[in-house]
Amino acid sequence: MSESKPSGFSDNAIGAIAYITFVPAIAFLVLRPYNKSSYVRFHAWQSILLSCVFYIVTTLLSMVFSMFFATAAYAYATATWLVWACWLLLWIFCAIKAINGRRFMLPILGALAEKQAVD
Repeated sequence: MSESKPSGFSDNAIGAIAYITFVPAIAFLVLRPYNKSSYVRFHAWQSILLSCVFYIVTTLLSMVFSMFFATAAYAYATATWLVWACWLLLWIFCAIKAINGRRFMLPILGALAEKQAVD
């Protein structure tokens, strides 16, 4: 898992970098030396899936609260802040686990990421 790549980064570091945004995660799935490691592929897929879920949740929140525009502005702001805070903490937690060489599997998303990493 901690095998060094030609860039000088270990699989653990690359796995953690994949959580920064979905852009490096996609790059690691495409770039040759990184896409061979199931560890890197797992963290890249989990990062992509986590970003997708975050986007879907924030979009649904926006749609639900837009129905009650004037009365729900404070509730929307609070709910959005909570979603962002939870996502940030989860993102940091996953990146720390990745850099420490652990394959922390998020519920549902982890199983999907594991399946994609093996294929």
